[in-house]
Amino acid sequence: MDMMLQDKVAVVSGGSRGIGFCIARDLAAEGCHVIIGGRNEKDLKDALDEIGNQKCSSRAASFRGDITEKGVPEEFIQEAVNFFGGVDILVNNVGGSNPKKLLETNDADWAQAFEFNLFHTVKMSRLAIPEMKNRGGGSIINIASIYGRESKGSMTYNAFKMALISFTKSLAKETARDRIRVNSICPGGIIFPGGAWERRIANAPDDLKGYLDTDFPLGRFGRPEEVSVVAVLLASPRASLVHGASWVVDGSQSRSNI
Repeated sequence: MDMMLQDKVAVVSGGSRGIGFCIARDLAAEGCHVIIGGRNEKDLKDALDEIGNQKCSSRAASFRGDITEKGVPEEFIQEAVNFFGGVDILVNNVGGSNPKKLLETNDADWAQAFEFNLFHTVKMSRLAIPEMKNRGGGSIINIASIYGRESKGSMTYNAFKMALISFTKSLAKETARDRIRVNSICPGGIIFPGGAWERRIANAPDDLKGYLDTDFPLGRFGRPEEVSVVAVLLASPRASLVHGASWVVDGSQSRSNI
């Protein structure tokens, strides 16, 4: 199926590895021009090399910077405009958790979690929407978590991923008339090299086998490419009625009925 993405411009934060990388790679394979963001220069170079090795007519670029720092979102979007002339697709993928309990946290921990899991998405969306309006529409995809839909995971992560899902729904109502679709994806446990689950397995005496048996109906972690295939569909005009949705990709790991 033609996903109707040829020559669209996609901006992917956290695009140097894991879910973000797979989304950027798969969008490029569909003909998108892609710019990926990240903090590690080597990871960005390796990702860009792999994206560029695909047999497609798209172009790819990278942007190095910490998306939570002042002025960096503005620079990132401006780089996309400079390279490719505008923005059609925005994937807000940066996020992470802090395992501290309430009495172990301080104000800085909460501020960091807010920036890392929610506020950079607000800023990137605010910057990208005018560019999408100039091009007649677009798609924003926010990578949330099943632990934004139900209570589990670390406290700060759960609170701000839930807020991210709510923000997505509210923004979708604002942008509908501008033909800018806004959706969130809620992955379950996704494993990839250098990711949090890989580190947890390395530190677990049973390689988390017991946890997999009890909490993962498929008996395994998810893979980044299983999330990216959903992201590509959501980015595509083929999904023209999918707007304001929270799409779970977790192999039935979550317990929520909705």
